[in-house]
Amino acid sequence: MYTLRQNRWMALLIGVLLVCFSAICLLLQDEQAKKMQNKGNMTLDRIGAVSLSMNENVGAVNTAHIKDKRSTSHQTRFEMPIQLQNVNNFKSWSNKTKIAFVEQLPSASPKAKTVPAREQAQAKPKIVQAEASHRQKQNLQLSPPKTLFFSRTKLLSPSEKAQATWQYNVTAEDVLLLQKIVMAEAEGEPYQGKIAVANVVLNRLRSANFPNTIKKVIYQKHQFSPVANGRFDRVKPNRDCIRAVNEALSGKKAVTDDTYFFLSLKLAQDLTIHHTRTYEKRIGNHTFYK
Repeated sequence: MYTLRQNRWMALLIGVLLVCFSAICLLLQDEQAKKMQNKGNMTLDRIGAVSLSMNENVGAVNTAHIKDKRSTSHQTRFEMPIQLQNVNNFKSWSNKTKIAFVEQLPSASPKAKTVPAREQAQAKPKIVQAEASHRQKQNLQLSPPKTLFFSRTKLLSPSEKAQATWQYNVTAEDVLLLQKIVMAEAEGEPYQGKIAVANVVLNRLRSANFPNTIKKVIYQKHQFSPVANGRFDRVKPNRDCIRAVNEALSGKKAVTDDTYFFLSLKLAQDLTIHHTRTYEKRIGNHTFYK
């Protein structure tokens, strides 16, 4: 104290030094507070970017938050807003996706469910009838009948057998011979032309002016040129010929029951039939006559 009283300028110097030290401490505190505020704003900006872009990894963001927390003890005041912000963003995003999914799948009314059920119930009898008719057609195409029913003027279908005046038992040999003559005569002809050739053979079988068996009708002299030139013995019936014969035996007709002749005007050398018989129709290259 004595020294300070003797040297007043020392007291003034010490006072000035204390004031400067206090001012420097205040400035350092202000700068430190500004730095903490800037770091907090940067962290919030980073979180806002995460909320706008849903493609960033949440684990990387949480790691960055942990590092910031280790760097300074004052960072703890921003940790809670960061977690809340992330949770809210992900909840809002999941809610939006759920709403979009519900809008794409509208619920059907009970009436809309009952109408198709009624339509299906009504359509079942029609489907059964269509399947039955389709099976019947397939049976006619795949398997020939074992018995033919004739009246005096025509070949009858199996359903018309009550009107028959006589019947003919078809053998496996008869079916094969009929298939071969159709193949030999009408291999390149339309399908209706194949049926018409089989009709002619069956019409002759029914008529009293021709033999009474299919084999005798086919092998009758000077009637079918493939039998005379040997082609009849070489051919193998294809699928169309087999099906055409089966349908003809079951009663399908491409020409009338009084049609007994046919020839190709381009290949025939003898045109007696063409000049003496009544024209019926032309199918492909064959002309049919009564």
